[in-house]
This record gives sequence, structure tokens and C-alpha cells, in this order.
Amino acid sequence: MNKQAFQQKILSWYEKNKRDLPWRKTTDPYAIMVSEIMLQQTQVDRVIPKYQAFLKAFPTIKDLAEAPTSQVLELWSGLGYNSRAIRLQEAAKIICKQYRGQVPKSRDALMDLPGIGPYTSNAILSFAHNLPFPCMDTNIRRIILHELQLPEKTAPEKLYVLAESLIPEGRSRDWHNALMDYGSTILTARKTGIKSLTTQSKFLHSKRWYRGQILKILVKEKETTLKKLAKLFEKSPADIEEIVQELLKARLIAVEP
Repeated sequence: MNKQAFQQKILSWYEKNKRDLPWRKTTDPYAIMVSEIMLQQTQVDRVIPKYQAFLKAFPTIKDLAEAPTSQVLELWSGLGYNSRAIRLQEAAKIICKQYRGQVPKSRDALMDLPGIGPYTSNAILSFAHNLPFPCMDTNIRRIILHELQLPEKTAPEKLYVLAESLIPEGRSRDWHNALMDYGSTILTARKTGIKSLTTQSKFLHSKRWYRGQILKILVKEKETTLKKLAKLFEKSPADIEEIVQELLKARLIAVEP
């Protein structure tokens, strides 16, 4: 399939089947940044209500920067990977201080912010500014491999260059939304047999699960003890302390002597 035929196929399908998602109704870089960080390793259906509640509580980046961290974590509760909320607020503070509250339009400047890597920086530039930066997520990788009949072991660097060349001029935003919708509803992993690059471990009763549960308790009760947590989770104090140390390292909690 040639480039133009591929573009036409995806965009024609998208015009008839596009998903109605709240972050697609804005080009505000702050709102896009919030949505992209929430969508990291979290399903769309779980993100929608959290995204709406988060922006209602913090409608501007200044509101987020100045909010109590406990409130930010409370609104984030249920999304998992709570360190994302901490990094998002840290990024908001830097943007307010160094960029006068304007999310930078430079890829390098975005990647210097906490919690923003190559994919998220490209997504912000594509969805907020319609700039031709490729957003290579699992769905888009799978579509390119399948439609262009490439081997699964194709080097990421080669795929990135190819993905960049496929973006229709002036339509980066529509193109990436179209690919994401097509990959999540039509050209699924089950249909193609193409596996993701990484496989997530089982979540329930993993360390990440315990970290999330401890944070929920602290958001609700404000403080607790290792002894209480060990009893609640039927774990040894040493196991709980190890998990607490991870939360401390991520600066999600503080411990009083």
C-alpha cells in the first residue's frame, strides 16, 4: 500500500467512526498535557471522568501549581501510578516559574519537564499545536507494521522515521487521533497477532497495588503507622517498610520521626 492510499484509508474511516473524547475538544496545551500524562498506562474509560474532575478543580496550570499536593493526589486516586500526579504538579510549577504559565512549544523544553518523555512531548505538540511530530504508541506501531507488512522486529528508530513521513501535511492532530481509534477498535492486537513491546505484570497485590492502597489510606486519614498497615494488609512490617521506602523515594509521602 502506498503512502497516499494508506492516509486516505485511515482518514476516511476516521471521519465516520471517530471517538468523542473530551480532550479532543480543546487545543489548550495544559489540558492536553494533563490528558496525555493521565493516559500513560491507563485505559481511556478510566481517564475520562478523572480528566474532567481534575480540570474542574484545576482549570489553569497556575491552579495546579499552587494546589496542595494532597488535593492533587486525592483527585488522581484511582488512576494508579500516583507519581505521575507529583511529576505533573512539579512540571506545572516549573512552567509557571520559567515560562510564565505557558506550556513550552519546544520539544526539548517539554522533555526537560518532570514526567514528560519523547512520546508525551510529541503528543502535546501534535494535539495542541497540530505539529508533525510522530506519536508512536502501541496502536500506531501495530498499524504501521501490519499495513506496510513490516517485520515485528523492525527497529524503533526506523519506525519513528517512517511514522514521521506518513503524517499528512497540516493534519497531524487528525492523523494521530485516527490511528489511535483505528488501532484500538479495528486493527487490534488480537486481530493482527502483533504483540506489544512490553507486557505489564499482574497488578493485584503487586507492590504497585500496595503503594496505591497506602496512598488512598493517607489521603483519607492523613497519617498512619507501619504497624497498622502491616496488620491491615497481613504483611510483615519489613515488607510494608520496603513499600513505604519506595513511596518516600518518589516523594509521594513524608515520614515523621
